[in-house]
Amino acid sequence: MSTLPIASFADVRAFARTLLARHRWPFALMLSLYALAAVAALVPAYVVGILTNDATAHTLSGPRIAGLVEVLAGSSLAFALLSFLARRRSYILGERIFADLRGSFLTSVLELPLLVVENAGTGDLLSRTTSDVEAMSRTVRFALPEWLVAIIQSLLTLAAMLVVSPAASVASLVSLPILFFATRRYLRFATPGYRRERISYASLAGTVSETAEGARTIDALQLGERQNRRIEANLRENFYAEMYTLLMRMVWFPTVESAFALAVASTLGWSGWLALHHVITIGAATTVTLYVVQINDPLDRLVSWLDELQMGQSSLARLVGVSMIHDGRPTSGPEPVDGELRLRDVRYAYGEGRDVLSDVSLVIRPGERLAIVGPSGAGKSTLGRLLAGMDAPSGGTITLGGAPLGELPLATLRRHVVLVTQEHHVFLGTLRDNLSLARPTASDDALLDALQAVDADDWVRQLPRGLDTELGAAGHVLSPAQAQQIALARLVLADPQTLILDEATALLDPRAARHLERSLGAVLHGRTVIAIAHRLHTAHDADRVCVMNAGRIVELGSHDELLALDGSYAALWRSWRHESPSS
Repeated sequence: MSTLPIASFADVRAFARTLLARHRWPFALMLSLYALAAVAALVPAYVVGILTNDATAHTLSGPRIAGLVEVLAGSSLAFALLSFLARRRSYILGERIFADLRGSFLTSVLELPLLVVENAGTGDLLSRTTSDVEAMSRTVRFALPEWLVAIIQSLLTLAAMLVVSPAASVASLVSLPILFFATRRYLRFATPGYRRERISYASLAGTVSETAEGARTIDALQLGERQNRRIEANLRENFYAEMYTLLMRMVWFPTVESAFALAVASTLGWSGWLALHHVITIGAATTVTLYVVQINDPLDRLVSWLDELQMGQSSLARLVGVSMIHDGRPTSGPEPVDGELRLRDVRYAYGEGRDVLSDVSLVIRPGERLAIVGPSGAGKSTLGRLLAGMDAPSGGTITLGGAPLGELPLATLRRHVVLVTQEHHVFLGTLRDNLSLARPTASDDALLDALQAVDADDWVRQLPRGLDTELGAAGHVLSPAQAQQIALARLVLADPQTLILDEATALLDPRAARHLERSLGAVLHGRTVIAIAHRLHTAHDADRVCVMNAGRIVELGSHDELLALDGSYAALWRSWRHESPSS
């Protein structure tokens, strides 16, 4: 099983720049408000320095103290107001950026080629859709704004220190080499560590998900011990991945905290020595020392949120990786001249030397009803997927109206060809929501007509709220047969030129299935219908029957012609009639 790609750091950085560029003015406003708040936060330490100088010079007076207190009160109020406005803007901006990111990711997911999703499995995509999106939510809403604010506050505080006394400020730089080398080493090992951690989450989610979904099969084949071992192996990998990143933090955080303490101690000692030797005033020494204490808070937040940013970067790399997958189809192109599907020397293999289809050549005329039959494993469903453009052939060509199927834009292809299988999905929402997916502009009458066309109107009329009935686990629970009828009703609403039914009525009983297929036949009159069937009454009603065996077409003709040929189809027909005399 392959995994979805992970974007490189350069790709992640380019995506982040593009994302922020869409919100440049709100982003600039937010940073400006935080910068003004940071300037207001610098005033108290400066005022304390003035008070200290006045006190040592014995020049303090009541009016002087009152004036300085007013400055302190004003700066505090300004800081509170600006911080409130800046934080409000950052939360709003964070929500907008996250909504933009989530919408971009969802678009990328919906555009993924089906073969890529199947090869990757459910775990990787599920992990990116849940845990990675959640990690990015925290990063965008909290970590990124806090980190940028901490950078602004650190730079402004450092600038204020240099303005007050460059000589005293030099001592605070003693911690920079420790911070630089410790952080550099941490980032070198933390980034791959968090990436490994995210991958381990995906593997665990995939194994648990597959185990839950295939519980009956696992029980029937007595594979419980095997699945337990797989889950234990995933948990072990997850444990070691988390222990690795935890160890990195246990080494890095104390080192950084020690560097902060060293900066305060060295600045206090050096500025005190300078003040004693009258190089700087006591007020300047006090202010610079207070600024060093004050700068520790934004630096501490830089360190704390950098860890969160590492996790966010790993998650963003996995989210951006999804958008890097393209199926190679153009976004625009000409319409097919007609609905003729033509296969010429088509070959398909799931792996090297594992051909599923070999030398398949077939012409399906517009408006024709073609049945594809054959034993299990003959390649019928694979042929249906190729005809629907879901997979590309390993060799040969498939054209629709003279245009290569793989070169048609996906929207154009889906207007012409739609595949419906026995696998179906009922989305959370009302019955109307589920049906309108196929045609958002459809009226209620059109929705009811589509339900009637698939023989679903009887049970729909009994629903408590009709089309407004909520479906799913929290609402009305549908039987598998009813869910399949909804899938077929979507097909009627989509009204494609060619439809491919891959055992699309398999969950219905034989009589209901036959009645439904006749109803669909009347509704879809004039459309090309390709039915992959195991019930041979479908073949009996078709214009032509294509018999497949071992990935090849072995017989092709009408029902009567193939019976007269007395070959593979005739044997299948006799066997099916013997097993299903009532059909």
